[in-house]
Amino acid sequence: MIPLGVVAGFAVVLAIALNGAVHHIEEGYVGVYYRGGALLSKVSSPGYHIMTPFITSFRSVQVTLQTDEAKNVPCGTSGGVMIYFDRIEVVNVLSASSVYGIVKNYTTEYDRTLIFNKVHHEVNQFCSRHSLQEVYIDLFDQIDENLKRALQEDLTVMAPGLLVQAVRVTKPKIPEAIRHSYEQMEAEKTKLMVATHHQKVVEKEAETERKRAVIEAEKLAQVASIQQAQIVHEKETQVTISRLDDEAHLARQRAHADAQLYNAQREAEANRLLLTPEYLELKRIDAIGSNNKIYYGNEIPNIFLPSDLTAVAAAAAPAAPAAGPADATKAKKRR
Repeated sequence: MIPLGVVAGFAVVLAIALNGAVHHIEEGYVGVYYRGGALLSKVSSPGYHIMTPFITSFRSVQVTLQTDEAKNVPCGTSGGVMIYFDRIEVVNVLSASSVYGIVKNYTTEYDRTLIFNKVHHEVNQFCSRHSLQEVYIDLFDQIDENLKRALQEDLTVMAPGLLVQAVRVTKPKIPEAIRHSYEQMEAEKTKLMVATHHQKVVEKEAETERKRAVIEAEKLAQVASIQQAQIVHEKETQVTISRLDDEAHLARQRAHADAQLYNAQREAEANRLLLTPEYLELKRIDAIGSNNKIYYGNEIPNIFLPSDLTAVAAAAAPAAPAAGPADATKAKKRR
């Protein structure tokens, strides 16, 4: 029979062995194993796993997005001024299929070699090519993009499967005297911007007033043009009406003259038909008969007769003595 102490000891050893053999990997990580210091090719997924206790050890490697922070990174500008970036954050992700190769080449602390050291190197390369003005103000917005591009180019060659998603760079710390000068410069620049903005506002207001005046002048000109066109149209209408009145008056006068001419022509035709020789002779005799006159003197005027009748009357009439005063008185009494 096995002594109870041996059984108890064996149970303790077995429990310790099982505790060292059974392990688990968290979600978002994979496990890599070392045996005698050598990296095994086995890579385990999240969950519980068993390994040889006391001989084999494991490490968890993150394969989700992680942020590595490089703090107090020095930077020497081309002008010899030393500045410091308080914090540079590199967001990266490691592909699970590339874990074995990267860990084999750079250990599980791969980010120290591939990210932190590269950040220091690239920042110093950038600063050494630019002045303080460019690093601190002019090109500061390009530092993160340049750093990301430089890191990814190197990682694509040195560690395929490790991707840089983003780089965030804080404003660098500069010497106090220089910072004070920059603050004053920034204040002056702000004043200049305010003055420039005010100038633009004044110019815009002046331009608005000018455009308003131009629009008002154009409106008045258009109104005047319309009024002038209206006056011209009224004058033309009056001229047309006057011309029509003149034409109507001329037509009336012409019609009246034509009527008078027609009346005269008709009257002439009537007279031509009426004034026959017989009618004229009758009118003459009537005129002679109505012409009762008394002549005083030694001779009596000749009577208006046709030439043939005058000759007959002269031949037939005896010579009469001259009338004296007594005869004239008798004639006057008979009258």
